[in-house]
Amino acid sequence: MTAHRIVILGAGYAGLSAAKEAAKAQGAQVTVIDARTEFLSRVRLHQVIAGQPVERIDLRNALEPKGIHFVNAYATRIDPDARRIELTAAANAGATPDCIEYDTLIYALGSRGDRTAVPGAAEFAHAVATPEDLPAMPALAGRVAVVGGGPTGIETAAELAESRPDLDVILVSSNEPGSWLTAKACNHIRVTLQRLGVQVHADVKVAEVTAAGLELVGGEHIPADIVLWTAGFAVPDVAARSGLPVDAHGRLLVGPDLRVLDRENIYAVGDAAAMHGPDGRELRMACATAMPAGAYLGKAVATRLRGKTPAPHKGWYILQCISLGRRDAVIQHVHADDSMARLVLTGRPAVFVKEQIVRGVGRVAKL
Repeated sequence: MTAHRIVILGAGYAGLSAAKEAAKAQGAQVTVIDARTEFLSRVRLHQVIAGQPVERIDLRNALEPKGIHFVNAYATRIDPDARRIELTAAANAGATPDCIEYDTLIYALGSRGDRTAVPGAAEFAHAVATPEDLPAMPALAGRVAVVGGGPTGIETAAELAESRPDLDVILVSSNEPGSWLTAKACNHIRVTLQRLGVQVHADVKVAEVTAAGLELVGGEHIPADIVLWTAGFAVPDVAARSGLPVDAHGRLLVGPDLRVLDRENIYAVGDAAAMHGPDGRELRMACATAMPAGAYLGKAVATRLRGKTPAPHKGWYILQCISLGRRDAVIQHVHADDSMARLVLTGRPAVFVKEQIVRGVGRVAKL
């Protein structure tokens, strides 16, 4: 009997979570395709930038012993009618097939930093979004401006200020950093950044990035030797170039079971999918979304191979976590629909909880 070929594009949080569950399906052969050879937990990138050692896991060594085939390549186009993926070899990948065929495809290519919204950002700013951003990162020195007051920007600014006291760290945001959280959590972030010496410019917008720093709307200039960009994410254009249904941001349109609209054998999960909760709300880009959704999808595909119909995906949340260096953090409890709950944990207890969560996230590659 020929094995059912399940191909997963992407070895991030969603893709690896799906692979772990799909590999349990009887009569299935699972293949994971990724241009990276290593898994570096994305939620630790700010630590790497600050010069801290972070675990890297060899994907082939992690996947192959579990019976999951690994192909080190870029997916360039999907032919949904022929059920085929065209590939381009990654650097130093060795022999790589030109294409690979599938019976079921799981699209989990994730996201990258978006530096297209502001003039000069692509040329003079450095993204903090994926492991591919790290080799292009210059040695940090002098004044470092972090643009973006979301979790990535806050964590990056705090980590640099704590680990690198030789730097002058600036955080520039269109809103108060952490403004979406409760007042208690937001206040703690503000006080901690101040304690760490981070210069916060809130409620301002960047008009242009130059070699000399930031030009703000209104004419103010913020000098900086290095600009780190954390304001916004974009997804790969493989799905759009392949003629698959996508939204205005290029994310695949999926139904309640994460199956791509009008495509029987293609599913999408994680940042590259426009996923919604049971009440129609859009699920945010986060490992807290990607990992449970990936696990759900791996199980759903296995369920379909048994001739049964899986239950719809139900996206729900428990916490939002933001580290503030190695000695402080904020744990914001949320309701299932991601709205803010009253309970907030800060300080050392929050550091402990955050670290346990991050370690758990990293184990996704240790199948």
